[in-house]
Amino acid sequence: MSLNRSPQTHQSLIERIPKATGHGVNHWLSRLDDGPGLLRFTERVNWLRAEHNLPHSFAAALVHEADLRRRASRA
Repeated sequence: MSLNRSPQTHQSLIERIPKATGHGVNHWLSRLDDGPGLLRFTERVNWLRAEHNLPHSFAAALVHEADLRRRASRA
């Protein structure tokens, strides 16, 4: 499943995460890295929602951000 949001919307969500959740983006990306090793986008979003009680939009933005950063580090 791909993320169907504009880059601007994604960036806006990422910028709002610290205020909305009380933790920075790197904290959440670290939780994903330390999590159960799920591979599918939807599984990782659902895990963040269930395990950390994140709203869907923030969980999806975090998983998308993790994927973007992972791809950028390979290039």
